Amino acid sequence: MSQPPADPQPSWRKPAGMFLILALIAVWTGIVVSVSPWVGTWPVLVQAVFYLAAGIVWILPLKPLLRWMELGKWRG
Repeated sequence: MSQPPADPQPSWRKPAGMFLILALIAVWTGIVVSVSPWVGTWPVLVQAVFYLAAGIVWILPLKPLLRWMELGKWRG
């Protein structure tokens, strides 16, 4: 019978990645809030499209960051 694999050592990349995700959210929120005085003067439907896009765009850097956290590589 074969031995079960040993438990892998925890990686420093996961806590660092979590910190980077929180920092990304904080920076992106700051950017969106800083432009809100100008966005507030736009028509309501244009504001809705802007905030919808702003709410989705911050997700784009997460895929490579999550890959790095798990595998240690930025690209597949």
